[in-house]
Amino acid sequence: MEGKRLIGLDDVVPRMPELQFSFPVWWDIHEGEQWAIIGPNGSCKTVLADILQRRYALKEGEVIYPAGMTGSELIKSIAFKDIYSIADYRNSYYQQRWHSTETDEMPLVEELLGNHLGTPELDELLDLFHVRELLAKRIIFLSSGELRKFLVIRALLNRPRILILDNPFIGLDVASRALLVEMLEKMTSLKNVQVILLLSNPDDIPAMITHILPVHRMTVYQPRTQETFFIDKELLEILFPSSPNTPVLPEPSLPPPSGGRGVGRVDWDITLRMDNVNIRYGTRTILKDLNWEVKNGEKWALIGPNGSGKSTLLSLVYADNPQSYANNILLFDHKRGTGESIWDIKKRIGYVSPEMHMYYMENVPVLHIVGSGFFDSVGLYRKCNEEQQEIALQWMETIGIAHLKDRLFLTLSSGEQRLALLARAFVKNPDLLVLDEPLHGLDKTNKQKVIKLIETYCSQPGKTLIYVTHYLQELPACVDKRFELVKH
Repeated sequence: MEGKRLIGLDDVVPRMPELQFSFPVWWDIHEGEQWAIIGPNGSCKTVLADILQRRYALKEGEVIYPAGMTGSELIKSIAFKDIYSIADYRNSYYQQRWHSTETDEMPLVEELLGNHLGTPELDELLDLFHVRELLAKRIIFLSSGELRKFLVIRALLNRPRILILDNPFIGLDVASRALLVEMLEKMTSLKNVQVILLLSNPDDIPAMITHILPVHRMTVYQPRTQETFFIDKELLEILFPSSPNTPVLPEPSLPPPSGGRGVGRVDWDITLRMDNVNIRYGTRTILKDLNWEVKNGEKWALIGPNGSGKSTLLSLVYADNPQSYANNILLFDHKRGTGESIWDIKKRIGYVSPEMHMYYMENVPVLHIVGSGFFDSVGLYRKCNEEQQEIALQWMETIGIAHLKDRLFLTLSSGEQRLALLARAFVKNPDLLVLDEPLHGLDKTNKQKVIKLIETYCSQPGKTLIYVTHYLQELPACVDKRFELVKH
């Protein structure tokens, strides 16, 4: 039996033309329903969620709330960009988390919980997510997955009637994902809270979701139950078409990043070697007696739970962490600290990570973001020449985002931003690809496309890959070696 209507979008048309859907939006949310808004990257799922919260002026129609309730009382929402609201990330810089003397002003997690600290509600959430140890950490040291857990916990403490979660499973390991689903199930059954999940992949829809609102290319389709959604194969193909054939890579017309080597020539044996590496911050040990060797041309998966030190390890590889000089680390047959600059290292590495995405706040055209890969800068501080700009555009075409070249980066969806940062990682034809959760936030079609792109790129001679993921089923087929970290 259908419950009482809680919220309604009645014939809604936003005032801004770029936010208008193909048809006026009708959508009713009844008591007891759990919803997923699902569609590919860039389909404006977040716009729908913002309309629901009355964040846009309307040209036509209205958003109906229960009498006497405001949007802030009724709805709480969590999105990837909300990480910036935790602390002053906008004034932080990308490498700062690895410089311990420069993070002392960043707050501890417990300091951000205010009056909730010590309450039964917080204790219950900390125990459920197994994150009590986060309280004593500075917020800047949390991994991407740990930050997401913190955001969810903070939102639940406010006891919303409706909780909107934008791609909530991004950055969570398998165990944490299962815990989040369990938490949502308990929350909806015991605490009179309803959820709306914004998802880019039908495989992410948990069993607890009762209703689906499909959206694609500014068209909102008829709402339906989860059961009827999954049997509509025609709609699923519209939303997530089968991935195209193997991509054709742009020709590397620029000199290889290591300089002077012919394309395909191999002139080093060890891409990476770490001998008894130890990384500590105060009393916390992140990496202990770590040994790992990656030979030229090998393809590795780097795995481990949230907080096990994967990002810290990669900061050593990408020359962002000053503790690399206190350890025995070999990169491209050269020991760290023997005269090479960090830019000598970075120019041979294509890198993307959730942390890099977090700090990318430059609201410039997407083509400039992709072009910044030539200079290894978080932001474009040098101007691309004509040849570099053409190569950047070719990589955008290969990944399928050339139509976004003039859009401002911060106006893109998080999935579209991730595709732009992936294109940025490839532009300089790097010897080593370091891809930390590269499929974060991508829809099913784009995941398939990016995996094929990685496999094609890594089939070239002398290309080494380090691929971080929590989901082994998403590994490219070329990955045949694994290195696993454990949480200390």
